[in-house]
Amino acid sequence: MPVLLESNIEGKKLLRRGKVRDIYDEGSELLIVATDRISAFDRVMPTGIPQKGAALTKLSEFWFLKTRHIFKNHFISRYGERTLRVKKADRIDVEWIVRAYLYGSAWRAYSKGAREVSGVKLPSGLQLAEELPEIILTPTTKSDEGHDQELSRQEAIDRDLVTKDEWKELQEATFKLFEYYKMEAGLKGIIVPDFKLEFGRVEDDIIQIDEPPTHDSARFWDKSKYRVGEKQEKHCLDKEFLRDYLMRKGFSGDGDIPELSDKVVEQISKRCVGAYEVLSGRATIESLGLLSVDEVISA
Repeated sequence: MPVLLESNIEGKKLLRRGKVRDIYDEGSELLIVATDRISAFDRVMPTGIPQKGAALTKLSEFWFLKTRHIFKNHFISRYGERTLRVKKADRIDVEWIVRAYLYGSAWRAYSKGAREVSGVKLPSGLQLAEELPEIILTPTTKSDEGHDQELSRQEAIDRDLVTKDEWKELQEATFKLFEYYKMEAGLKGIIVPDFKLEFGRVEDDIIQIDEPPTHDSARFWDKSKYRVGEKQEKHCLDKEFLRDYLMRKGFSGDGDIPELSDKVVEQISKRCVGAYEVLSGRATIESLGLLSVDEVISA
């Protein structure tokens, strides 16, 4: 499958291009095209990832069909290999992030002395990738440009992003969905340490929109290889592999983006496709031939 960096659906009205998705307006519906673009640290890489868009689309379809009995979502149908037809909704500008393990930006802050995440105090002595004493919700603002900012319940209400009742409803929905994703992934030998969701309004309803846990929006770890205190990138099916590679090259959002070698692109593609194949039961993580960042750099 050739790499697609920019879509063009003849006869369809392009609404906007995001970091990864191109969105077309269909009146009361949208067509969401998952391109092969990939972003990290709020920057879009110049190199596309083969098969990425199709894999994200299939995994989104898989999760939306599995979870609509828990909370309604915008999925209508799949439209080709990399496109979803969905209900159009007014996005609620809150990104709902759940963390069950100490990793990523939360670990980086913790390792520098921070002991509070979104108002939740953490004990000292926790290690990298350690399961947290309790699952925590760390919402942020959601904007199309710039960095998202931490957002408390009261701030969201004061800004008229949600009502008190909506906050309660969406908090409960986020935790219920997380429990389902965690259970389903666990059956396939995968740990879901964190993920992010979005919701939107359609008339009097609130529904889940954007994407469920995928390579881009969640972390997926190999349960059999998981070790507290160790980095999980070698056996992950998520974007932390790319982030770690970029940071090794001295890039964390500013300056020129380092070139992605063919080997790096290949490993990212394996993780994108692998997330769908493993979670849907079509493959095992052991069969994917994953390499660590160290192995890729030294190759």
